[in-house]
Amino acid sequence: MRTFTLDDAIQLARRAHEGQLDKSGRPYIAHPLRVMGGVTGTHQRMTAVLHDVVEDTDVTLDDLARLGCPPEVLAAVAAISKEPDEPQQRYLDRVKANPIALAVKRADIADNMSADRMGRLDDATQERLRRKYHEALRHLDGQPSSS
Repeated sequence: MRTFTLDDAIQLARRAHEGQLDKSGRPYIAHPLRVMGGVTGTHQRMTAVLHDVVEDTDVTLDDLARLGCPPEVLAAVAAISKEPDEPQQRYLDRVKANPIALAVKRADIADNMSADRMGRLDDATQERLRRKYHEALRHLDGQPSSS
């Protein structure tokens, strides 16, 4: 089997997210590509571009494994993929336990909180998301919850 490359991960993410739009109506794939630009190293970059594939598309971890995705990336994608009805604290603890997932989650939150993305949302949604992301960062930093 040939080696699964960063380009393979990008192409898989492009196909998987095809037709999906973000909250402001723009093509969703731009988000994982921006997150990828916010991390370093091949495994972090692969995880970044794939970080929403398992959670938001029909692609599974088994699919990624069959394609030859590196074990470190599979573990990080598993850690960063929120399970249905999973409590937020448990999810963030799983992310925090995987260094690759943690770096990608920080880049994900940074992109989600960018002025460009936030500026396209209504005030109530902006406020709700700011609270959510600040609380997540506090948890990832090991700080007590503000609620």
